Amino acid sequence: MAATDGLNSIPALLDRNARLFGDRPAWREKEFGIWQCWTWAEGAAEIRAIALGFLALGLNRGDHVAVIGRNRPSLYWSMVAAQMCGAVPVPLYQDAVAEEMAYVLDHCGARFVVCGDQEQVDKVLEIQDRLSNVEQIIYVDKRGMRKYDHSHMNALADVEAEGKAGHYRFDAELETRIAELDYDSTCVMLYTSGTTGKPKGVVLSNRNIIETSKNSSDFDKLRPGDDVLAYLPMAWVGDFIFSVGQAMWTGFCVNCPESAATMMTDLREIGPTYFFAPPRVFEGQLTQVMIRMEDAGRLKKRMFDHYMAVARRVGPAILDGKPVSTADRLAYWIGDKLVYGPLKNTLGFSRVRVGYTAGEAIGPEIFDFYRSLGINLKQLYGQTEASVFITQQPDGQVRSDTVGVPSPGVEVRIAENGEVFYRSPGTFMSYYKNPESTASTKDAEGWVATGDAGFFEEATGHLRIIDRAKDVGKMADGSLFAPKYVENKLKFYPNILEAVVFGNGRDRCTAFINIDLTAVGNWAERNNIAYSSYQELAGHPRVYEAIKAHVEEVNRSVAEDPMLSGCQVHRFCILHKELDADDGEMTRTRKVRRNIIEQKYADLIAGLYDGADSVYTETEVTYEDGRKGAIRATVRMMDAATVAGQRRAA
Repeated sequence: MAATDGLNSIPALLDRNARLFGDRPAWREKEFGIWQCWTWAEGAAEIRAIALGFLALGLNRGDHVAVIGRNRPSLYWSMVAAQMCGAVPVPLYQDAVAEEMAYVLDHCGARFVVCGDQEQVDKVLEIQDRLSNVEQIIYVDKRGMRKYDHSHMNALADVEAEGKAGHYRFDAELETRIAELDYDSTCVMLYTSGTTGKPKGVVLSNRNIIETSKNSSDFDKLRPGDDVLAYLPMAWVGDFIFSVGQAMWTGFCVNCPESAATMMTDLREIGPTYFFAPPRVFEGQLTQVMIRMEDAGRLKKRMFDHYMAVARRVGPAILDGKPVSTADRLAYWIGDKLVYGPLKNTLGFSRVRVGYTAGEAIGPEIFDFYRSLGINLKQLYGQTEASVFITQQPDGQVRSDTVGVPSPGVEVRIAENGEVFYRSPGTFMSYYKNPESTASTKDAEGWVATGDAGFFEEATGHLRIIDRAKDVGKMADGSLFAPKYVENKLKFYPNILEAVVFGNGRDRCTAFINIDLTAVGNWAERNNIAYSSYQELAGHPRVYEAIKAHVEEVNRSVAEDPMLSGCQVHRFCILHKELDADDGEMTRTRKVRRNIIEQKYADLIAGLYDGADSVYTETEVTYEDGRKGAIRATVRMMDAATVAGQRRAA
């Protein structure tokens, strides 16, 4: 497939945007409470100066440039500038500890590392004695950096200034390198989350990123006037597609919040028209809404409950343009003025035209809540290796239990064992330095194994994902075991932050529960329950009773599905600590590492199945400064009522 009109690289798209949309906003960043804005023309000039500065520092073709920090225009610019020089940008997770960074920096052999601030510089310096390849450290924020050894360290502003000052020396070389870029040149290298082992470097070409960005933008009619909020990790493929690929293709504006702490405020101020969030963000927002309504006055609470009932009944139908009675439309209109409109404004969703969630399956109740408000929230299914998009939900065909139809240009097939395979223009080139994994994942015809189990609905042609293929199993009686289905139902409740369900090969299911400290803490305060720590609150008898009620309600819901009724939770415990990426229990994108949890908490799992009332356990934890410690606790086990249902063999 040839490039469209010579637009065969991200730098080529940048040049086009600077010419066509030169005075339109391209990047915004909030700093010190004030929004700053750069047009496409201004941003293109900044990026060129950084690229020239990189050449002055000796950046070579094929070098890897690591980028670490929060979402900032200057870090996005650094990635595009590296591409201009024929180098490969490699964004890293900013919350990764030094040890995790060491593996990626060593594996990709990065010569240059661009850091957002002193914290990221310190992590690199901590491991630099093991990284013989790192030659230049460049930082954006100068605070705290004055007394560092700058023999191999520079501020990005100084690199940019050097590029501007020396442009006569490097202009010709930069133009040569930009001209060398083609559709098959490497655009970016992104590391997988590593749920089952070491992260793998996914090599994506300009063809992968541009074709995927073009097709997905056309699918949802994205346009130059759109606004997106760039707040998700820059190392995640979704952020690269939305904030670089689609932004460059369509010319829309990328808005960077001041910090994670101000993200919700900044979201409300920007009011994006195109918004993406993983389920945990929508779950967190819903939790906050429910907490506020519990604290609201009686009249306000009754009005909220009444009109939300109306919204659940007719909201999705109105959103999809389906027929609804005049009386229901009037009731919904009143609800929009009194409840839905103010609520969407508070959440920052008043202008959202297209919203997506992906990364993990979202609970249907959570999904339907946002749809009922009139927010065009849809699901997509994707992977890093696919440049995100495998399937998408067309407008008017949105349901909580499917992930849509194949995205434009994507072919999907289901293997005999139920595993989903795809091939598309977005299919990755290879895993870096890992031909064995490349060959086992992508066959000679370009078909990629997703590792997910699913099936196409005959009536609609929509894909339904059951779970990770390796996680789907059978109960002892042969009925289907799909833990994610139950976990998502449990996480609908604001009190439950995370859930891990066990039962493969066993006669019944059990579960670990993580409570949401904010929601449960708020409930405890209203009920005059004193506590001094997460561990103390998690073990409180009244908290256990509240969680038991949620589990039993989920069991009644699960029992209605003959195929999955065997997945009801018979016993559960509330973990004495939150599952944490620093402890290896989750990935940086908050995906549960089941095998590690099963090994680490084997004593608690045994207690759930052998009928113990409680289990004493000691758990190793990692503190923010990297030190190790231990948490000791006696964890209570509790039974939950189940519902007799008709089980269907898997």
